[in-house]
Amino acid sequence: MIYRMAKITGMNCKLYIKDATTGKLLAGQRNATLNRSAESIDATSKDTAGFWKESLQGFKEWSVDADGAFVESDEAYGLLEQAFIDSTNVVVYLQLPSGTKYEGSCTITDFSLEMPYDDLVTYSISLQGSGALNIVTA
Repeated sequence: MIYRMAKITGMNCKLYIKDATTGKLLAGQRNATLNRSAESIDATSKDTAGFWKESLQGFKEWSVDADGAFVESDEAYGLLEQAFIDSTNVVVYLQLPSGTKYEGSCTITDFSLEMPYDDLVTYSISLQGSGALNIVTA
């Protein structure tokens, strides 16, 4: 028996910004990237087998980069803008079509608004995780 895993398109994965009561879909979003990395701690010693280096996982970090078409009346964008002005963190989540969420608190590290004369107004944002990235299954 062959098991086939369902593939999903990126257009079905969406970024939400949480307010006090619920998550607000970030309007106009086109792209989002969830970045995850960990430090590598060298655990090599003179008695390491075969003289191969050994590593252990150290501190982890995560971030989200996203961009899209600017929608001036969007509530989620307004939450981001206010958090940036107030120097406060925001709670965000990326949701897959299955309902699984990658969620956590973030610091806004880059928040650009591009206004070309011959194209759409677009935004881009970089969110640096502050603490754990939680995976909430549906």
